[in-house]
Amino acid sequence: MKSIKLFSVAAVAAILIGCPGRADAKLRVVASIETLADLAREVGGPRVDVEPLSHGYQDPHFVQAKPSLVLALNRADALIYVGLDLEVGWLPPLVQQSRNAKIQTGQPGNIDASSAIGVRDIPNIPADQLRAMGDVHPMGNPHYWIPPDNALAIAHLLAKRFTALDPAGGAEFESRARSFADRLRKKGSEWAPSVARLKGQKLVTYHKSWSYVAAWLGLNEIGYIEPKPGIPPTANHTAQLIQLMKQQGAKLIVLESFYPSALANIIGRETGARVVALPSDVGAMSSIRTYTDLIDAIVTALAATK
Repeated sequence: MKSIKLFSVAAVAAILIGCPGRADAKLRVVASIETLADLAREVGGPRVDVEPLSHGYQDPHFVQAKPSLVLALNRADALIYVGLDLEVGWLPPLVQQSRNAKIQTGQPGNIDASSAIGVRDIPNIPADQLRAMGDVHPMGNPHYWIPPDNALAIAHLLAKRFTALDPAGGAEFESRARSFADRLRKKGSEWAPSVARLKGQKLVTYHKSWSYVAAWLGLNEIGYIEPKPGIPPTANHTAQLIQLMKQQGAKLIVLESFYPSALANIIGRETGARVVALPSDVGAMSSIRTYTDLIDAIVTALAATK
């Protein structure tokens, strides 16, 4: 995991001393990734101001710690984050430095979105053996926010938690979560033909980050370009992966748009597989402004590979 530079206590204090008081009654919400920020806007509507701490075109494992993030956290009434140690390399120190009691672990303003979903890929190995497995998340796979069922579960969690912070807005939060569910059902009908065409296809991904999407779409993951999560590909592993893909007839390679694509393209040429660089977060491209934009882009790109 990449290290981050911690700010001195004096430097952080200097930032926070100049923080102005709140000028309105809106909940100030910060989110570790842009998809969670968009879901917060969906549920919170005009009763929230939402600020993401990272950009959708970034790898959310590695976000540069900046004083502006400490300031945003200090002013927040709520922090929404992916959890399952996705942000462990950068977010916890910033939360501590924010000196904001409202968003510390165990407080109502600390919202771990992973508590809303069924976690996959929890390693069934002793803790002292995890390091040898690469960058394995000991609490499970944190790349869960794309499938609609999970997004909806997060929206309902946010409605509940926002209501605890702003009881007067409870009815509106619940109403907006239900409206979001209705829109997702309608979009699901639009996505259904493409989703049906994808079912059963064999899939290779760069990082083990598409397992929830594969389960949602009925794709069959057979391998990964990384030999272990977070471990750079080796020539031997790549040769074995090419052989496996040929044996099983895998014709689809997926990677996030922020990963290097050169090796994936080589493997694609060797196996006849299509390589698809997918957005994995709202904001990954300028055209992806909302959660439904994100799913539109993913389903369209994957269906085009059939």
